[in-house]
Amino acid sequence: MLIDGVFSGGGLKNFALVGAYQVLEEEGFRFNRVAGTSAGAILACFIAAGYSGKEIEEMLDELDFQSFLDPRKTIIPLPIMKWLLFYWRMGLYQGEAMEKWFMDKLANKGVYTFGDLPSGTLRLITSDLTNGRMMVLPDDLVRYGIVAETFSIARALRMSCGLPFFFEPVKLTSGTGKTIVVDGGVLSNFPIWLFDEQDGNRQRPVLGLKISRGHEEPKGHKIDNALNLFQALFSTMQNAHDEKYISRKFEKDIVFIPVNDTSTTDFNLTQEEKEDLMEMGRSSTIQFLKTWSPVISKKNYQIVYRNY
Repeated sequence: MLIDGVFSGGGLKNFALVGAYQVLEEEGFRFNRVAGTSAGAILACFIAAGYSGKEIEEMLDELDFQSFLDPRKTIIPLPIMKWLLFYWRMGLYQGEAMEKWFMDKLANKGVYTFGDLPSGTLRLITSDLTNGRMMVLPDDLVRYGIVAETFSIARALRMSCGLPFFFEPVKLTSGTGKTIVVDGGVLSNFPIWLFDEQDGNRQRPVLGLKISRGHEEPKGHKIDNALNLFQALFSTMQNAHDEKYISRKFEKDIVFIPVNDTSTTDFNLTQEEKEDLMEMGRSSTIQFLKTWSPVISKKNYQIVYRNY
């Protein structure tokens, strides 16, 4: 069955999304269009490039996530230089190692730019802080005088995954000037609305995979220091807009994957933790598919798919 997919952000919790994707593959679902934010954008790109769920699992399993932590080297080896660089560069790590890994993996499938994929099959969310607005890539690149077909998907991924203050923001230079771009989760961590048509209809069923606490009440944030404050602030920004939207529409088309004990920036996951996340994604999706009956409304008729 052909469907469209939207995947939420969640950092290293991304393993749960991969487990969910594997179940969908096994049940015969195929994605025609995909979209995502941050970690969800990574899954979307790999699916669009033609990777199977097993291949994605193997890539992530072999990856040393610590290799993404690439601080800038200083000529003067003084502790204060680290913080001066942080002040001017606006992030602890460059993000270049992460972008290179994205580029290498996509290149293995012959995918480099948005022009290498069928039009409209991949959309990523990022945040334009300079102009205070959301960016949907590649759609909004024309607004910056950039030809979408020639824009690097690895760079777009780097933009969507640019956790503020953790990674240096991308400085997008174009005919309109210099734009500071960070993680899409600042404005929309789960863009389930992306594949809605102007009349509110959809071309095909849309399925969302969301790292979430599900329907449980959120636990309060313990804030004892500046890092706690940032994590609580970012978490609140990520969820406020999307959760309100989900409460009104399409909740029945979303696989909620409850993951509560893994930090977005935990780059030291053990093998057991990775496997637990994978299993949580798999079990949540298996349970969801037992009752899912996707419906598309198209103007004067309905297409209904049932009984999987």
